[in-house]
Amino acid sequence: MHQPFYKNLVTGEYKLPWTRLHALKDYYGMVRILDDYPKIHQTFNLVPSMLVQIEEYAAGAAEDRFLQCALKPAEDLSADEQAFVLQYFFQANPPRLIYRYPRYGELYDAWLGAERDVARARRYFGTQALRDLQVWSQLAWFDEDCQRHDRAIAGLIQKGGNFSLDDQTLVAEKERELLRKVLPVYATAAARGQIEISATPYYHPILPLLCDSSIAAVSHPNVPLPTRFAYPEDARRQLTTAREYVESRFQRPPDGLWPSEGSVSDEALEIAAEIGFRWAASDNGVLARTLHTAAIPAVTYRPYLWRRGARDMRLLFRDHHLSDLIGFVYARMDMHDAADHFLGQIRDNCRGILAEGRDALVPVILDGENAWEYYEHNGRPFLRELYRRITEDPGIEALTVSEALARVEPQRIDHIFPGSWIGANFDVWIGSEEDNLAWEYLLKARQAYQRAVREGTLTEEARKLAYEELLIAEGSDWCWWYGPEHASENRPEFDQLYRDHLVNVYKALGLPAPDELSRPILHVEAAGLHHLPAAVIRATVDGEVTSYFEWLGAGSYRVDQRSGAMHGQRFLVRDLQYGCDGERLFLRLDFEQNSLSELTDAELHLQFKGPGDGAKESYAALGLQNGITSVKELRLAGSATAGDGLVAAFQKILEIGVSLNALGVAPSQPVWLQISLWRGGLPLDALPPQGWLEISTRDPAGY
Repeated sequence: MHQPFYKNLVTGEYKLPWTRLHALKDYYGMVRILDDYPKIHQTFNLVPSMLVQIEEYAAGAAEDRFLQCALKPAEDLSADEQAFVLQYFFQANPPRLIYRYPRYGELYDAWLGAERDVARARRYFGTQALRDLQVWSQLAWFDEDCQRHDRAIAGLIQKGGNFSLDDQTLVAEKERELLRKVLPVYATAAARGQIEISATPYYHPILPLLCDSSIAAVSHPNVPLPTRFAYPEDARRQLTTAREYVESRFQRPPDGLWPSEGSVSDEALEIAAEIGFRWAASDNGVLARTLHTAAIPAVTYRPYLWRRGARDMRLLFRDHHLSDLIGFVYARMDMHDAADHFLGQIRDNCRGILAEGRDALVPVILDGENAWEYYEHNGRPFLRELYRRITEDPGIEALTVSEALARVEPQRIDHIFPGSWIGANFDVWIGSEEDNLAWEYLLKARQAYQRAVREGTLTEEARKLAYEELLIAEGSDWCWWYGPEHASENRPEFDQLYRDHLVNVYKALGLPAPDELSRPILHVEAAGLHHLPAAVIRATVDGEVTSYFEWLGAGSYRVDQRSGAMHGQRFLVRDLQYGCDGERLFLRLDFEQNSLSELTDAELHLQFKGPGDGAKESYAALGLQNGITSVKELRLAGSATAGDGLVAAFQKILEIGVSLNALGVAPSQPVWLQISLWRGGLPLDALPPQGWLEISTRDPAGY
C-alpha cells in the first residue's frame, strides 16, 4: 500500500488527493474483507509516509484543493474553481468508476461532448450539475461494503443526483468516518495474527541508489548517469524511521521489508539487516540475474538466505507472471474463470516441486490499490471467489510471509544482483535526461545541507526541516514520472511538488533557491512504451508475418498517441518490434492501416550507433514504393562480407535484417537507433520522437 508524500511541509498543502481517495476505496476494505475468510492470511506492506497522510486526513488536519472544491457549495464556486472541478473531477476509470453510476456517466458524456473544453462545458454544467459532479467525484471512491451497508452512503447512491448542500456535508462526514477506521482495521487484524505488517523505507526511496547511484550501471552498462549520489546514512535513516513508525502504531516493529519497488543491493540489504529487518522481498527477475538462470517456478517458489559477513536476511521473490495476471489480465474476465485460471496456474507450476517431496512457497506481490479500479465492483467479487476456493482447497494455504518462511528451508546465497522489480534494473528512476537532472538537483541540495550543518549556523528546527524535505525528495515517486516510461495527467503537479520540496530545503537553510528550480524538469514529448525482448528472434525478411511464432517474444516500442502535449500530430508508425539471434539484428515496423497510402514514394531513414561516445554511426535510406524496398544509400560502420550487411522487405509489414558485424557492434552490446519517414524532403514521422532508442541485443535467457 503506497502513495507519494503529497504534502508540502512549509505550506501544509496536499498537492494531490490520491492518498485520501485510495484510503476510502482500498486500504480499509482490503483488510476488512478478511473478516469473512479467517483462513486467509496475508502480508500487507504499509509505507509510513502514506499512513502519516491518512492519519492527518482522519484527524481533519489535512486538506487538498480537490477536497476543498468538492465540499464548497456549488453556487459559491469561482470561475477558476469551476474550471478545476471540470478538469479534475473525472479522473477515474470510466467503465468501472464513472459509468457504473448513471448520473456520473451522464456528466462525463457531457464533458466529452464539450470536447473537454471548460468554456463549452459551462453551457451544461450549471449549479446542480456541478454539485452532482462534486458529490459523485467522492462517492464513487467509497469502499464497496460502505456503499452497500452504510445507510447514509447507500441512500446517496440510490438518490443518484439532484444532490443538496446537506448531501455534500454528509459526504465529508462519512469520508472522515471511514478514514478513521483505516489504521485500526490493520491493528486488529495483525493482533489476531491474520495479517503481517511489513514496511518500506519511510519516504519510499530506491535504497540502492541512495547508497550509491553508480550501481545503476551494473544492471545497465553504459547507461548515462548523473553525478554520483552516495549517502548510505540517508538510506539508514529512511529504514530506521520506518521501523520506528510502524512499531509506534502497531505495537511491534516489522520483521519484513518490501524495499521500494523491490529494489535491492548488497549494501541496502546489509543496512536493513543491521537495523533489524529479518526478511525482504523482490522480483524473480532479480533472482534470475543473481543465479544466472531462468526464473522458473522451481527457482522462484522457495525462500533464500542471503548472508554477507555477520549479516543475514531471508529473501523471497515474487512470481512476476502471476502477479501481473492479477494486475492486468483478470479484470477483463469473469470472476469464476479468473479465480479458476489463477489457481490452475499455481497447481501446474507446483506439480514438479511437490513431486520432489518439498512444499512450494508461491510469492504473489502486487499493488494493493491500483489494479482494483479496473475490476468489476473494485475487485471484491474476484477476491471473494479466490479466497473461498483457497479456503476450501486442502492443498493450498494462504500464509503471511513469516509463517511461510518458518515452514520452508531456505537456499543460501551470498550476493544479490542490484535491481528492481522492473526489468531487474533501475532505469525507471535514473538514466534518462529528466531523471538525471532531478538527481543533479537533489545532489546540489544535499551538498548545501551538508555545508550548512558543518558551518554550525542552523537552528535545530531549521536543520530538521531541511533534512526532512531532503528525505521526501529522495522518494522514488518523482522520478517515476520523469523519463519516458509513464504518463499521467498529473505529471506537472508531481514535477512542481518535487521542485517545491527542494526549494523548501534552501528556505530552511536560509539560502536562495537556485533559479533552475523555477523551471519544469519535464520535457514536452510524446511518450513511448518500451519492452525488452523475451526470446531470441530469427525472422525471415520477406515483409510478411511468416508465422505466429516468428516475432513472439520480440522487444517492442510503441509511441503512446494518447499522451503528450503534441496534440494533433499524425502518427504513421504504430510500433517497432526487434530482436537478435546473436549475429543479426531484426527490425519490424507495423504501420497504421489508414496510413499505408501515404507510404508510397516515401523513404525510411535508419541511423545506428554502438556504445561509447566515439562510436561510428551507420546509416541506411530505404525507398518504399508499391511493396518494393530498395536500398538507396548505405553506410556501415563495421565490416560486411558478401551476403552480409543489410536486407529489407516491405509487404504487409516492413522487415529489416542487419548484421551486428556490419554495424561494428559486438554480440550482446546495445545498439542505439533512430528511424524517420520522409517524403518529398519533408519528415512524416519519427521513432522515437526525440533522441535515440536503445535496442538490446543480449540473449534474454541471460536476464
